[in-house]
Amino acid sequence: MPKKYWLMKSEPEHYSFEQLKKDGATGWTAVRNYQARNFMRDQMKLGDGVLFYHSNADPAAIVGLAEVCHEGHPDPTQFEPKSEYYDPKSKPESPTWIMVGIKYLAALKHPLTLAELKKVKGLSSMPLLKRGMRLSVQPVSGDEWKIILKLGQPD
Repeated sequence: MPKKYWLMKSEPEHYSFEQLKKDGATGWTAVRNYQARNFMRDQMKLGDGVLFYHSNADPAAIVGLAEVCHEGHPDPTQFEPKSEYYDPKSKPESPTWIMVGIKYLAALKHPLTLAELKKVKGLSSMPLLKRGMRLSVQPVSGDEWKIILKLGQPD
């Protein structure tokens, strides 16, 4: 099966790409949107490429590359009563929320801002650039992936 590509959003003050670089890998916890959960549960596979996007940043931008290193499994934060992501309806025998693991690959030499991406031919269908699209996990086409790598020139 061909490799898939994804864009994953994180607010840098919550978890930055620099933190991922330092950690090497992380679990993508606390996603509480059903469509994003379904992507992680049903479609994200080992080795899939990830564009790491800093949202609610100045400027918002794709800043680096990661890779799925652990396929979908229960997000432990849903079971922790002290966690802000606790879900009392979710049970270990039937978890509601799923996470994946991602590992650091490379920083982009040139972060790609949202404003810059909107001007690039070939990216107009990208979910990130659609009005009102707020999903924290989004699919990226193979062609979009190639364009972004060419523009960002990863290390």
